[in-house]
Order: sequence, then C-alpha cells, then structure tokens
Amino acid sequence: MYLVSDSFVHLGWIPARHAFGQHDPTHHFALAGNRSPHLAWGDVPAGTKSFALICHDPDVPSRGDDVNQEGRTVPRDLPRVDFFHWVLLDLPADLRELAEGAFADGPVAHGKAADAGPIGTSGINDYTGWFAGDPAMKGNYYGYDGPAPPWNDSIVHGYHFTIHALDVATTGMHGSFDGHKARQAIARHVLGTATLVGLYAINPAARQAQAAHLAG
Repeated sequence: MYLVSDSFVHLGWIPARHAFGQHDPTHHFALAGNRSPHLAWGDVPAGTKSFALICHDPDVPSRGDDVNQEGRTVPRDLPRVDFFHWVLLDLPADLRELAEGAFADGPVAHGKAADAGPIGTSGINDYTGWFAGDPAMKGNYYGYDGPAPPWNDSIVHGYHFTIHALDVATTGMHGSFDGHKARQAIARHVLGTATLVGLYAINPAARQAQAAHLAG
C-alpha cells in the first residue's frame, strides 16, 4: 500500500494551515488553520472491506513540568508518549481519497461532534484530555485536530498518518472511543498499512536546529 498527500510530502513540514497552533512572536502561541489534510492511497490488498485512519504524534512529552513555561525548555531527552490527533474508522472499501478540509476547517472550541465528518466513524482525539481542565476549551474533540506541540519544545515532532486496510466492513466501534481502543479493535483485522509522516514545530529554535541538521 501507499499513502500520499497534496498537502505535504513525506518527512516534509506540515503547513500551518493544517496545524491547531502556530508560532506567535509576542505570545509564543496562536491558533492556526486546523484544516484536515488531503490524503490518497492505493495498492490495496485483496479482501479489503474497510479502512481505518489513525494520526498520532509519538513525540509528546511524558511529563508536563516544563511544557509551555516561560523561561524553560522541554528537554530533548525527556521520554515521549503517543498523542492521537485523528481516529477514523469504517471508511468504505472503495474509498481512495479524503479531500483537504473535509473533516476540519479551523479550530473549534469545545471540540467537534462525533458525526462532524462526512464519512466513517470518528473517535475522540487527545485534545479531549489536554483541554479537560480549561473551561474555555474543554469538551469531546472528535475527528481531526492538527499539530500544536509545546511552544518551548526542543525537538521537531513527527505526525504519523497511517491508513489500515481491514478485513471487516465495520469495527462496531461507537461513542467516545480513543486511539488506543481503535488500535485494539483493528489489531486482528489488518491486511496492510501505509504511513505518511509530516514534521511540525512551533518553537523556531527547534525548526532551525532541524534545518541545520538536514543541511549538515
């Protein structure tokens, strides 16, 4: 299988129009476009009856002590954990493409509804937990919400978009299931996968360090 996008290239930068947050020179952070990216796939295994799409960031700090704190930097060597940005199940077997902006077009305070997307079954993403203590933002965040790594993180984050070809027409998942539960539901049904990785950072120093590393 393969997975490609007109929105960004594999191991290239994700544009801010697809991110939840971006750099602001005065306040460090500002909301960004949060537009779901275009995705297209092919070379599908025989017997495929549906698809599942999961996007996660494996580079999220495991502790929040330094996150978004003035005068501090999230250490490069801090252990990292998964953060799910998009959990989408029960995509039909004849589908081969998702249009840009079809599942999100701008940040939505308190999150989007479970049926906000035009197709498939959406789970909650991890902004649900991230904003749980913020009265202005808390809610169930279904569907796609893009990158917003800590504005003081020392590393560039990788966002892994993975399409899974499944041997079942539906997983039977409904309600507020998350990425972990979705992975469990599809584990025995995967016929093939393809992954597209985009890079993003809000911290200008992290972006500059990545550029210098690639140049050198």
